[in-house]
Amino acid sequence: MLRRTLFAGAATLAVALSLAAAPAHAQIKIASAGPMTGEYATFGKQLKDGAEQAVADINAKGGVLGQQLVLEIGDDACDPKQAVSVANKFASDGVKFVAGHFCSSSSIPASKVYTEEGILQITPASTNPKFTDEGSWNTFRTCGRDDQQGAVAGKTIATEFKDRKVAILHDNTTYGKGIADETKKAMNAAGKKEDLYQAYVPGEHDYTALVSRLKEAGIDVVYFGGYHSEVGLIARQAREQGLKATLLGPDSLVTKELWQISGDAGDGIMMTFPSDPRTRATAADVVKEFKAKGIDPEGYVLYTYAAIQLWAEAATKAGSTDPKKVAAAIKAGTWPTVLGDLSYDKKGDVTKADYVWYIWHAGNYSQM
Repeated sequence: MLRRTLFAGAATLAVALSLAAAPAHAQIKIASAGPMTGEYATFGKQLKDGAEQAVADINAKGGVLGQQLVLEIGDDACDPKQAVSVANKFASDGVKFVAGHFCSSSSIPASKVYTEEGILQITPASTNPKFTDEGSWNTFRTCGRDDQQGAVAGKTIATEFKDRKVAILHDNTTYGKGIADETKKAMNAAGKKEDLYQAYVPGEHDYTALVSRLKEAGIDVVYFGGYHSEVGLIARQAREQGLKATLLGPDSLVTKELWQISGDAGDGIMMTFPSDPRTRATAADVVKEFKAKGIDPEGYVLYTYAAIQLWAEAATKAGSTDPKKVAAAIKAGTWPTVLGDLSYDKKGDVTKADYVWYIWHAGNYSQM
């Protein structure tokens, strides 16, 4: 009798412990990663803001396949080795999908881990062609590519500045050199030869020697393949030294932090970026949500939101969160997102990219 009572008590305790250990609701782990700290943390915040709002909105509508999403944030500081560490942590945590990374130099090595671990990756911001050209079944992006962006920049330089002396500068990063080379290639194909092609060291505080060389070469137009932190500083030092060249750059300048660094010297800087996602009808409700929180969804905020939105819709369509099934669904469909309808080619690139020019004036940028 005592033995039967002890057995019954043990069984009751086991059931109780099992219930206590079980989650109140089934959950799906997803993640976003980017430079949450360091020189490019402004872009990490863009990814984080977009991811958090997307998860909140999806969960408020019942989640995905009846399960709530749990978001992890990874900080890669735009460092390739740290990105791999972040990717491995996501894998060990059971993450199914990653909206990230920001820098191409992080997305590309991290993608190798995600491929091996069977994790789907959609970058909202990494534009280097190698990400998908050398990618696998699991690599996608919601943004365009450097060869698409470079084609717009190169053609404009060749036609609008055909009689000017042009310098192409880059910071030697995967992203910076990649976009500089694509712009140079398109410009050369349109019949315009650069007068100076040179790398600069990111993270420096004094670029006066570089500015002096630009002045000595009589440069009228400078195209930067690099990030806002250096471009803003070089712009300021260029104006201080009397260099009046037109300054051009890519999508990495789409942050108001550029003006905080450049000050009034940033006036007139031009950059390429897709048509403003904040003004699209498909984003109107979500933009209101951000603004109600005091967040300007500039840059890659909505691109990150769209990456998670796209994944959630594809998982629902596939009836599964299995990454390979979701990837197949993405490539087979057209998906309504805050960016508008997105469809994909076999590589995982969006089938439509609409890069246009913006110009900085009085602390703000607007489409030209």
